[in-house]
Amino acid sequence: MSINQMFSLEGQSAVVIGGGGVLAGEIALGLAAAGANVAIIGRSQEKAEARAEEIRALGRKALAISADTAIKSALQDSCQQILDSFGGVDILVNGAGVNSATPFFDITEEEWQRIVDINLKGVFLACQVFGKGMVESGKGGSVINISSASSGPPLSKVFTYGVTKGGVNQITQFLAREWAPYRVRVNAILPGFFPAEQNRKILTEDRVASIFRHTPMNRFGEANELVGAAVYLASSKASSFVTGTVLRVDGGFLSMTI
Repeated sequence: MSINQMFSLEGQSAVVIGGGGVLAGEIALGLAAAGANVAIIGRSQEKAEARAEEIRALGRKALAISADTAIKSALQDSCQQILDSFGGVDILVNGAGVNSATPFFDITEEEWQRIVDINLKGVFLACQVFGKGMVESGKGGSVINISSASSGPPLSKVFTYGVTKGGVNQITQFLAREWAPYRVRVNAILPGFFPAEQNRKILTEDRVASIFRHTPMNRFGEANELVGAAVYLASSKASSFVTGTVLRVDGGFLSMTI
């Protein structure tokens, strides 16, 4: 088998939740470039459609779907639409995320619930809805969750976000264990610091300096640097014996102590 064959996603169908955003959007384009047809699910139909157009320009089929991923029925409706168009789902990327820098004692129940719904409940529900088809199909599949450097050890200014991402790691490892007999692999990508919509507000000059001091590569990541990890984990050939892994793409951030 050639290297190109090993990493090819030709004939595969992928769902990228949050694909209208910066990081998940780049992953969606990378999966398409590797051969997959891609459905984008997001809150903004406009952003999802813009990403779908980029995917179609690569010669792949694409769908743009607006849905609240914290509502199971909305995900079920989305899943049926994708099945009608693509015939199946081989790859699921849970890439939606939202953050807030609110100090702990000022976090309201509403803010807590909003972040938990998008970052954690949405992953749980998407795995239920799309994972069920993968398990029952007999063909296997790949689920890729997006974790965070804040999932542990904890970082300042991202309390609720960090809690939800710790939960994402747990979902990843629990389902990897339970779904392995069905050839459904469940892994996570743990990005370090990548400027995106959910973290720009907290990237003050002082915080950026602190991040760089703690990152051996002394810079932010670029969105396209997540693509290789995503294609690797999506490929049933390249990562056939990989499940339950939280793959760090962090410039060495979590390797740094003093």
